[in-house]
Amino acid sequence: MNANFQNDDTVLLREVDRVLAERRAAGLEGLVGGLAAVVINTAPDDLLPAAEEMLGTTALAFEAALENPLAGDGAPCLLLRDGLGPDFLLKSRLHGENPFAPYNRGEKNGPDPSARLETFVFACGDVARYAAIQQGRGVAFETPAPIVTDAFAFIQTLPSVHTGNALGFIEWKGRAGHYAHGQSRPSPLAPGAKPDRPWLARIRGLDHVATRVPARHRDAAIAEFLALTNYRFDFAVYVESLNSITNVARLGADEYAQVFTSGIAPLSEVSAEAAGPTERFIANYGVRPHHLAFGVSGIEAVVSGLAEDGVRFLSELVGSREEGLRQIFSAMWPQTLLVHEYIERYDGFDGFFTKSNVTRLTRATQKQ
Repeated sequence: MNANFQNDDTVLLREVDRVLAERRAAGLEGLVGGLAAVVINTAPDDLLPAAEEMLGTTALAFEAALENPLAGDGAPCLLLRDGLGPDFLLKSRLHGENPFAPYNRGEKNGPDPSARLETFVFACGDVARYAAIQQGRGVAFETPAPIVTDAFAFIQTLPSVHTGNALGFIEWKGRAGHYAHGQSRPSPLAPGAKPDRPWLARIRGLDHVATRVPARHRDAAIAEFLALTNYRFDFAVYVESLNSITNVARLGADEYAQVFTSGIAPLSEVSAEAAGPTERFIANYGVRPHHLAFGVSGIEAVVSGLAEDGVRFLSELVGSREEGLRQIFSAMWPQTLLVHEYIERYDGFDGFFTKSNVTRLTRATQKQ
């Protein structure tokens, strides 16, 4: 093992080129589309509070409650959607082994570390073909073949050793977003009513999710994601003073982006002071998604309204109209162990982030 390991884009870009070439050669190009849903697991007692927290801090609305239609394990599942982006499936695993458990433990997780955004589900035009190609390339899935219902066909990878996340792929048989099928059953669970708050109408769909991965897993995590989807690596922002890199993969300019944040050097190879908040977060909570980012229009009104409702934030608003965007992080929600980011881009801003904003937001997470 290299005792002086440092991440470097030269190595990553060579790996990206290799993965994209292999993806094309395998016939995978174009098979996978955009993000259809995210699956978030909570402890049983936290399921309804987690749903109510999301209803009060996003544009999401409660649509249905089912016994988990994707995993088939009988877990109650709440469907939240806003019509602006991917669906949110909030569930609580009631029994059986938790395949995500090895990635959930950290110094600050508490006695029940089941809370996590577990799975990113992507649209797929032909799940059977996709699964066959990927299995031929050595990809391991939870089931040997897709789960086929009258509403959809679905398959999910095992959790990644690099990110702790699984990727799911869904082919709709009829109306997209129709999860109820012949083997699913309605659940009596339902969260409270969505708060009537004018600023919630200013919140848009999911802009990106950022997963924090160990420094040594950065290249492999990005390459793996590209090999499983139709995404491309876009750019990386290095914040040397905080030992952190923010890496962005995108499908299209106006579509949901997948973000990976890692250390430049591993926690084990730097002093405690130099470790930085990214590597320390992983030590505290495990490798996992750190935040859900929602686009907004009129971020000042949104933040002011949320603060009036008791939402705590890790920092003040960072950025400006002149810089092209403004952003802010909420405190971590205990039911999901996720932070909410609110982000507004101004006047046709064609960048995704700015280094100054990334630096200030990364520094704010030192409080975690």
